Amino acid sequence: MIPAPYLLYIGNETDPLSVKTSRGLAYWRPQACLGQYRSSASAISLGLPDLTFAEAVQRGARTLVLGVANAGGVMSPTLVSDAVAALDAGLNLASGLHARLRDQPEIRAAAAAKHRELFDVREPPQRLPIGTGYRRPGRRLLTVGTDCSVGKMYTTLAIERRMRELGTAADFRATGQTGILIAGSGVPVDAVVADFIAGSVEQLAPARRDGGWDLIEGQGSLFHPSFAGVSLGLLHGAQPDVIVLCHEPGREHMRGLPGRKLPPLAVCLQANLEAARLTSPEVVCAGVALNTASLSEADARRVCSEVSQSLGMPCQDPVRDGVSRIVDRVLSFDIEGVA
Repeated sequence: MIPAPYLLYIGNETDPLSVKTSRGLAYWRPQACLGQYRSSASAISLGLPDLTFAEAVQRGARTLVLGVANAGGVMSPTLVSDAVAALDAGLNLASGLHARLRDQPEIRAAAAAKHRELFDVREPPQRLPIGTGYRRPGRRLLTVGTDCSVGKMYTTLAIERRMRELGTAADFRATGQTGILIAGSGVPVDAVVADFIAGSVEQLAPARRDGGWDLIEGQGSLFHPSFAGVSLGLLHGAQPDVIVLCHEPGREHMRGLPGRKLPPLAVCLQANLEAARLTSPEVVCAGVALNTASLSEADARRVCSEVSQSLGMPCQDPVRDGVSRIVDRVLSFDIEGVA
């Protein structure tokens, strides 16, 4: 386990999506987050106390979480320098980037000198199986998206919370670095060799006979040229009985790909259902989760209503409205689940 409490690293980031890991921890595990480290006042703020590394240690912080994300998951010279300073101050390090902490000579040397621990969250398990697609007992839900970073993790966690409120057994299954940090376990599927993605998800959500639900965090999008392979492997390995479609209204283009527009919701939904039917022929969609953070309250309600009427299913913003109607629809389906 990664030692808590945490100091969340923001650095110089000004793009809200670039600090999604720090933001996710601050939202879902606020009790474990003592503060944030920003290199400048113009950087994104999560509303936590701004602390230096030394101040964080004095207040009891044990680990600096490098909660930033970028294309390729690389470590800049500035980030490496800050990481070394944090180690020197007495903090452990946790990172969800593709670049490994232990592969950075300066970081490795500083950790050894100060007897600090390095946690690379994006380290897949060893000896993963290949997927089989054979039907296995259990009820499973997978979130899918029109793009990456549209709210799949938030939606999955919100569904878990709502199901548990209703007394339904439900477990969040993390597949990305932020989700793993929140849940304490999971499989970073975008770091898994392609042949083993489906098998890793079958292992993450194995046969289940208690009548409960495995709620599997989606990644990427079938329509994103950079990440569609991971999304497809997740669909096949999850073998979902139910999917929930996630989307951010108003996004002008695929993340990181200017000029490439997001697909229409109906087109994206149909493509995901068709792909999922390879291993789950009876898969259905329970609803649409919208990230309406950029919209006014009135516009958010209007868009949710329009989407609901257009697709004939519940549409909610998990942060603003919760997911009660979506969960009610999930639980209304006659899914055997137990074999």
